[in-house]
Amino acid sequence: MSTSTALKVFMSYRTNPDRILDNIDRARNRAAEAAGLYVERQAVGRELDTEMPDVDATTTERMKRIFGILERAYMKCAQRAELGRLASRFQAVGDIHHHHARGDVSISIQYMDHERYDDVGVSPFEIRSHQVADAKKETKTSRADVNALKILRDELRSGIRATYQKLEPRVKDALRDRADMGHVQVQVTVDLRPAE
Repeated sequence: MSTSTALKVFMSYRTNPDRILDNIDRARNRAAEAAGLYVERQAVGRELDTEMPDVDATTTERMKRIFGILERAYMKCAQRAELGRLASRFQAVGDIHHHHARGDVSISIQYMDHERYDDVGVSPFEIRSHQVADAKKETKTSRADVNALKILRDELRSGIRATYQKLEPRVKDALRDRADMGHVQVQVTVDLRPAE
């Protein structure tokens, strides 16, 4: 028996220390969820714009300002620090039957200096096993966190588009009410949970 064959036999699927530790982490996450403990399941990007638009700014310029704030919040949410936590947790979600998870992408636009209520929009998404298989082909790796990060970023991008289309008429109403003439904060949230 050659050395390489002996090494392959020695580091089998069951005795690989990384896989053992991953399985322990998954079991802890499932136990924490079953016990009702808080488990990180959201990625949030928040952006506050304190620069007021010109008094004579056109509606188009003011819409661009709101969209710019949304874009910066989206970029914060899509960063590795935020989505990475969800992607690492995805190992536990992906371990659940057939890699099936559900989630939401939400946008909240808050007009800080106006009494108008927040404009909130939500777009649901679902992650299935075929998406995980496609991500493995594109990333050329079987690491669950890398594939999950790719899937989550794709879902975030399409969810932002769909949610903003729903919100756009309400944002235009807010501009008519001049609610954007002050501080505006936009929050983008991705929520991920196992499908049951």
